[in-house]
Amino acid sequence: MGAMLFTQCKTSTPSQPTQATTPEAQTAAPQAKEYTYTTVPNDPLKARIYTLDNGLTVYLTDYKDAPRIQTYIAVRAGSKNDPADATGLAHYLEHMAFKGSSKLGTKDWEKEQVELAKIEALYELYRTQKDPTIRKKTYHQIDSISGVAATYAVPNEYDKLVASMGMQNSNASTWVEQTIYYGDIPSNQLERWAMLESERLSVMVPRLFHTELEAVYEEKNRSLDSDNNKVFEAAFAALYPTHQYGTQTTIGTVEHLKNPSITEIKKYFDKYYVPNNMAIAMSGDLDPDQTIRIIDEYFGKWQKKADPVYNAPQEKPITAPVVKEIVGPDAESVFLGFRFPGVKSKDALVLRMISQILSNGQAGLIDLNINQKQAALGAGSFAEIYNDYSVHFLSGNPRQGQSLDQVKDLLLQQIELVKKGQFEDWLIPAIINKNKISKMEAYESNEARATAFVDAFIARQDWADYVKQDAEFAKITKQDVMEVANRYYGNNYALIYKRTGKDPNAQKVEKPAITPVPANREAQSDYYKTVANKPVSDLQPEFVDYKKDLQEGQLKAGIPVYYTRNKENGLFNMYYVLDMGTNNDLKLGLAVNYLQYLGTDKYSAEELQKEFFKIGCSFNVSSGQDQIYVSLSGLDENFEKGLNLFESLLKNPQPDPQALKDLVAGILKDRQDAKLNKNIIHSVAMVNYAKYGPKNPFTNILSEQELKKVKPQELVSLIKSIPSYQHRVLYYGPRELQAITATLNTGHIVPANLKPVPAEKPFKELDITKRQVYWTDYNMVQAELLFLTKSLNYDPKLVPTIRLYNEYFDGGMGAIVFQELRESRALAYSASSRFANASKKDRANYILSYIGTQSDKLPEAMAGMQELLNDLPLAEANFTNAKASVRNSIATERINKTAILMNYEQARKLGIDHDIRKDIYESLDALTLDQIKAFQQQFVKGQNQTILVIGSKDKLNFKELAKYGTVKQLTLKELFGY
Repeated sequence: MGAMLFTQCKTSTPSQPTQATTPEAQTAAPQAKEYTYTTVPNDPLKARIYTLDNGLTVYLTDYKDAPRIQTYIAVRAGSKNDPADATGLAHYLEHMAFKGSSKLGTKDWEKEQVELAKIEALYELYRTQKDPTIRKKTYHQIDSISGVAATYAVPNEYDKLVASMGMQNSNASTWVEQTIYYGDIPSNQLERWAMLESERLSVMVPRLFHTELEAVYEEKNRSLDSDNNKVFEAAFAALYPTHQYGTQTTIGTVEHLKNPSITEIKKYFDKYYVPNNMAIAMSGDLDPDQTIRIIDEYFGKWQKKADPVYNAPQEKPITAPVVKEIVGPDAESVFLGFRFPGVKSKDALVLRMISQILSNGQAGLIDLNINQKQAALGAGSFAEIYNDYSVHFLSGNPRQGQSLDQVKDLLLQQIELVKKGQFEDWLIPAIINKNKISKMEAYESNEARATAFVDAFIARQDWADYVKQDAEFAKITKQDVMEVANRYYGNNYALIYKRTGKDPNAQKVEKPAITPVPANREAQSDYYKTVANKPVSDLQPEFVDYKKDLQEGQLKAGIPVYYTRNKENGLFNMYYVLDMGTNNDLKLGLAVNYLQYLGTDKYSAEELQKEFFKIGCSFNVSSGQDQIYVSLSGLDENFEKGLNLFESLLKNPQPDPQALKDLVAGILKDRQDAKLNKNIIHSVAMVNYAKYGPKNPFTNILSEQELKKVKPQELVSLIKSIPSYQHRVLYYGPRELQAITATLNTGHIVPANLKPVPAEKPFKELDITKRQVYWTDYNMVQAELLFLTKSLNYDPKLVPTIRLYNEYFDGGMGAIVFQELRESRALAYSASSRFANASKKDRANYILSYIGTQSDKLPEAMAGMQELLNDLPLAEANFTNAKASVRNSIATERINKTAILMNYEQARKLGIDHDIRKDIYESLDALTLDQIKAFQQQFVKGQNQTILVIGSKDKLNFKELAKYGTVKQLTLKELFGY
């Protein structure tokens, strides 16, 4: 039938166990319910789509990569559905959905609901009050009654259950037109999952409302500290002055967060959280017949209601650029946004093509004309496709001395080339080919497979139409691109200038007075016990056996090859790995960066990128402190062509003086910009300073003077030398080991005798001999703290205990840190603490604890984290859950494909010869809570710390900081070394 797609209807009957009949039992068993489902020919996922009697849509695809199932529960409701006077409602409801139900998360619902009703009424009163004194009095009442209500609550029951089940990545997200609840479960936990999810999403209970609201305040503060977030809010506001995409944000306004309405949240829930407006999407090791029976048994009880109605506001055409300016501490940049129609328009599909013509990471117009030529510091293009409208964003960062308008003009010039069709004819077919490769790679992941279902559901696309998109994408012509480009790209864009400075419009959500609520760790609801006691089948772990799961070959010059077979598709990944990096030779990092701007004696740098893109291959060379990875990946059918291009570049790179001059100038500008980046300052520069002192791996760089002295030929010689050092090859692909060895013996160009790698310059890890506090000034709303403790060196014997300690202490939303600092005390949106094993033998383990909070909460936050580190709360129920979580996670985890190679590489670094997860699994049963406590007492409690603080000087409480050690300010020059 050619490319035509259609939907097929089928029925399935869940399999039933065979029963022997006896003369006394001749009555026929009741007939099993039949379920009708649809499939789509040529569907790469071979999906079944069911619709339950109540309207719930269910997408299922069987993919036995591991005994796990990726689950999504999707609601067609997001921030565009928020009432205009209660923005942020959809997002806050998402938070409340984790609090349980009238059965889950409560010790005594009858008593609890009375107190919750009082709190709801008080919040409605609070919203109407304007006098600060009266509002404070009402909030005090809310806080007081919340404390009473909390005595009946069992916090984090949902989180404890999913952790014990072995669910991974349990979380949720809200965006403009969807709210998604997700988690990756062991396949034997399907019924428990269904029991739990169907219960907690069947009703909205505003339990622990005011402490969770404080967590949302913190999330808002984090968004106020994000220049990137402010840029996108400004862009959407400029593009959509009428539609909710631009008139309201997902997290909501400060004013609305200060005046929440439980009543409005309940109305929203009742309207949108209905089965006919929701879908379940699953991909993994599942039996579709049994799965749909379980889903129907639990979710089929939900009651169908009226379909929610949404009428999208229509925007007027933009007739002139809408210019906005955002000021903040980050580096300068410029953003352009063009408005397009929504997802079901063919023009939105063409937009995806246009975006890749401009930027595909290799051979797009922006890639070649701006990034490859280093005409700006960095530029890109991406499309945001929504139901009602779409956006095409272009962005760029200026070089030293370059204005934002010059970067803007460069971006607009590339669009003009698209409008005129001034791009090569092979580019569209190559993009289509890359799209196919990307789909193959993506569909090796259960997460990506299930996400495709969610995308189709939220977009209200039939699965047949969603699958058909790839075929439609492949039909797009240059004429289509030019026609759409000329229709949508004109003087009709949003232009956002992101400038560096102090934001004159900075906002902040003030800290309310909140009394901590009890954690009630040992309490359990009856429903919790029902779910936890539901019998499940056992799943047995599979560990990597390096002698069986890896094959080893050898190339000329004694180069070892480590091999695993790709039996799934026609893609390959190959790596040359050298145990040397910038700690061996500082110029190596510069040489590796230089390589991307060089050509060969046959191809210019631009032509080389085009040739790789044409054959569906790509290469990358990356240099770390102690390793170089030279990688080639793509279509195996073009492996020889890719290898030939790849090797010719390594063997014969052509020096380009101008490219080096531009590269050095770009590096110097990057270094300036890094000193404006909060995350780099705190998580990289300060951590390195604390571990090693002022001379550390992060500051181990070529000086500006040294950079400017480097000659092109020096770097070319270094590049040519890379294959001449001792190295190994890692290969994952469809070819047999013998075949790949033969190809590499011919194509991999190396000398007869390889040189040993040069000696590494070591950096000594400093002992932390006293308590000290380092702080750095940064203009921000929040304060962020890292508590760093150096511990003993890596010891494989301690790994099982460390794994269980981490799971118990900070294994997710049901663990101690989250319960105490967020749920009970409302001190942070994000808090964590890990005992981190070293990544190499003979290196130290570290305890790294983090909390980000409002600056005025810093005293309570520091005290709270220190209390937990020094006095580990003991809760047998939490410990049992933590042990079950580790056991279930390991039993269902499968290390396969390229992960086998990387797992082996990591084991080599640690000096171990086996899969360390086996030690953890086999030690679990014998480990006790007393042993975890003893570990904590020996290695965590009372240890000297370096506390790293980043925040605004005028907001930090230095008197409080001094309680924790000698306080010293670190300047950016001290941290960066320049």
